[in-house]
Amino acid sequence: MAAASDICASCVKELPALPQVVTDLIVAMDRDDLSIDEFADKLARDQALAAKTLRLANSSFYGMPRQVEAIHDAVSVLGMRTVRSVVLAASVTSAFRQDQCPGFAFNDFWRHSMGTALCAKALARHADLNGEVAFTIGLIHDIGRLALIVCAGKQFAQVLKHRDDLDGPLLESERAVLGTDHCAIGRQIAEHWRFTPQIADAVASHHEPPDSPEPTMAGLVHVADNIVHALDLNHAPDELVPPLSLHAWSALRLTEPACRDIFDGVETQLQELCRTLLS
Repeated sequence: MAAASDICASCVKELPALPQVVTDLIVAMDRDDLSIDEFADKLARDQALAAKTLRLANSSFYGMPRQVEAIHDAVSVLGMRTVRSVVLAASVTSAFRQDQCPGFAFNDFWRHSMGTALCAKALARHADLNGEVAFTIGLIHDIGRLALIVCAGKQFAQVLKHRDDLDGPLLESERAVLGTDHCAIGRQIAEHWRFTPQIADAVASHHEPPDSPEPTMAGLVHVADNIVHALDLNHAPDELVPPLSLHAWSALRLTEPACRDIFDGVETQLQELCRTLLS
């Protein structure tokens, strides 16, 4: 068995760099003084990201009465927070090519990740936490697993065999075979891509959030992950809902009407986001 540290180092070493505009936006995530003009100018320098932003702005989800043709107008229509989330999603999904993962349900993986991001953002509004940060954590919460598939395919095949033989959770098989798991690798990737410690910590603990009477980012994304699995948005025949932390669930104090609103909103938004970013 390869050393866990070697597997983590290999996964991080082989990661592609994020576009400079995305790195700038990650660093500026907590800046309140970033102007629309500065933001739009940065985004316009990356033609692929600019095209996807315009495509989303002109999607049926936003129902604009006229065609939006300029990045500045798109940022004005969608808002900087929404565009930053979309730009991040577009960049992260593009960082791994589908042909690097033969036999892997690449689009299903990202559909789940984006569903978790949207659900986390909705839960953050309910819990009065930062929705953009919640979206980011939800988007990359399983990035360590994708890195394992791309960079350590042979070892991950052993993980899958172990999981199938014991019919148990994939997380436990990762730990048994690799001596590490996608959460720990996800933390290293988040740090490598210069996300904040808050984001890296939440990615690392999204399966085992700390017990807290108040909502935390790790607990919030943990609940979002469970909700999206339970909604079975991928229609996967072997979909399993991970164990739910009752502390994390109770801390959110969700009512039945709030849950229904979140479920409906996530399903509606997810269709449009996937159409924009994965097609």
